[in-house]
Amino acid sequence: MSVEENKALVRRFYAEIDSGNLAAMDELVAEDYLDHTPPPFPGLPPGREGLKQAFKIFSEATPGYHRIDAQVAEGDLVVTRLTAVGQHAGDLPGAPRTGHDLRMTAIAVHRIADGKLAEKWSEKDVLGFLQQIGVMRPPEHAGD
Repeated sequence: MSVEENKALVRRFYAEIDSGNLAAMDELVAEDYLDHTPPPFPGLPPGREGLKQAFKIFSEATPGYHRIDAQVAEGDLVVTRLTAVGQHAGDLPGAPRTGHDLRMTAIAVHRIADGKLAEKWSEKDVLGFLQQIGVMRPPEHAGD
C-alpha cells in the first residue's frame, strides 16, 4: 500500500469508530493487533477483540467523534495528531457519569501490515481527560 492509502486506512478507522461500526474492525485491523498503550480497562482480551471492546466501552460512555488534525506517513507508519470530542454521558470504570463535555488530544502512530492496522503507539492527554471526568482535580493556581 502507498503512504496515501495507509493514511486513508487510518482516517477510515476513526470514521468507522465514530459511526459506531465496530464490525468494520474485522476488515481494518489485524486479528493479532498490538496496542502498545492500551486503555486502562482490566480484563480485555488482546488483539482486535480487545480493541473492539475498549471502543465499545468508550463510545457508550463518551459518545462523540475524532477530528484528524494532521497526518504524516512514511513507509508502513502513519502518525496522526487528533482531537477526540464527546460528552461523559455514561459510567466508565472508576468514573461515574458527569455529563461534562470532553476534549482530549492525542498523537497516534499506526503500523500497517497487509492492508490492516497491525500496531499502535500513542500519547494522549490522559491527565486532562481524568480532570474533565472528575477523577482528578485540576491543580490549584497560586494566588487563587
